[in-house]
Amino acid sequence: ILYESREILIVDKPAGLAVHSSLGHEKENLTTRIETLLDQRGESFSVAPVHRLDLETSGPILFGKGKQACAALGKLFMRHEVEKYYLALVAGQTQGSGRLCGEVPSKGKMKEAVTDFRALSRNEQASLLELRLGTGRQHQIRRQLEQLGHPVFGDKRYGGPCSKELSRMFLHCCRLSFIDPFNGAQLDIESELPNELKIFSDKVFSDS
Repeated sequence: ILYESREILIVDKPAGLAVHSSLGHEKENLTTRIETLLDQRGESFSVAPVHRLDLETSGPILFGKGKQACAALGKLFMRHEVEKYYLALVAGQTQGSGRLCGEVPSKGKMKEAVTDFRALSRNEQASLLELRLGTGRQHQIRRQLEQLGHPVFGDKRYGGPCSKELSRMFLHCCRLSFIDPFNGAQLDIESELPNELKIFSDKVFSDS
């Protein structure tokens, strides 16, 4: 648990764990785990995730406690009032910073996607990027980086380089920033880079 209030619960999702119940993840998923936790506490209200991360992406997931909380938090995402930052290790040496703009498939249509990025470390082999989403299309970061010619390490679907030393995709949501709609407080919820990603990144840049 990264943050909790009467209306909000934010938890750190590990890679490989689905957010919702889906095919192959009917019983073991993040939502079921949270429901079990609240049941053990004796808290009977409903809880639901307000957004999602891909199966192999780690980082904070925002849950609403009760239907009214979920509705209010959902409106924040619809109005693009939640800033989401990611860390990704990508193939090759990118520019120092930039903006990715272009259309990606979304719910059967082509829709505009915007992502800002800046490089934290770079060499000829790889670049460690911090990315901020301007829109929230499915697989947005992965698609745009593949289109740029710098796919994410470990991303088999979009042609990212795979290493025996990396057991997962190198994509991690590191921060959520938004104003709590219930008390007006500014929330900046951070999630540290998982240890297996930090070790791999350190090796990539120490070898250069």
